[in-house]
Amino acid sequence: MNNIHDMGGMTQFGPIPQETDEPVFHADWERKVFTMNIATLAFLGPVDRARHAVERMDTKEYINSGYYQRWLRGIEIMGKDLGYLSDEEIATGKAINHKETPHPPPDAAMVEGLIRAGVPATREDGRLNPAYKVGDRVRVRNLESKGHNRATNYVKGKVGVITHYNGSHVLPDSHAHDLGENAQPLYTVRFEAKTLWGENVERKDCVYIDLWEDYLESESKG
Repeated sequence: MNNIHDMGGMTQFGPIPQETDEPVFHADWERKVFTMNIATLAFLGPVDRARHAVERMDTKEYINSGYYQRWLRGIEIMGKDLGYLSDEEIATGKAINHKETPHPPPDAAMVEGLIRAGVPATREDGRLNPAYKVGDRVRVRNLESKGHNRATNYVKGKVGVITHYNGSHVLPDSHAHDLGENAQPLYTVRFEAKTLWGENVERKDCVYIDLWEDYLESESKG
């Protein structure tokens, strides 16, 4: 979907501040939100749904929120979507209704395991015959979607070269909306900087982006 979260390639947002010896968490509440985000995967759903929840934030709220504030807002949005939270409960901080979760809440050991191991998205039973090979020139399809999508706007319609085939991976577009995993080939595609932003760039610069097969078409189709 098109929203302010897809800021890649945009200008006029000013420099990105760099903090010397920046801590992982600037406040204890950020640590708690990090843990909450991992723990709620057990019943709020996959990370793709969590990303889509953040994408649906109000534009002004998104810009004025920090990293973990967006995570917290995403948890609230998913909780409301699935009937675990209400606006009143969020406003008061008090539980009013109770909805059973499909799984028991994870304990500390389970949360630590998720953090250390992650949730692999590679699959051996998806679309296993790639349509493209390393060296192929492909164009990113200019697909408009109201749902979750991982093809950033600044590469849509642009031509790049496949540099690596990464196997079959869960398609976020489907997974975020309970439409199945739809695992398919994932490629790393190299784009010349001048292809993306014109001639006023360093000619040696390039960008590598991982893109699913459904996002691509052969250059010749254009």
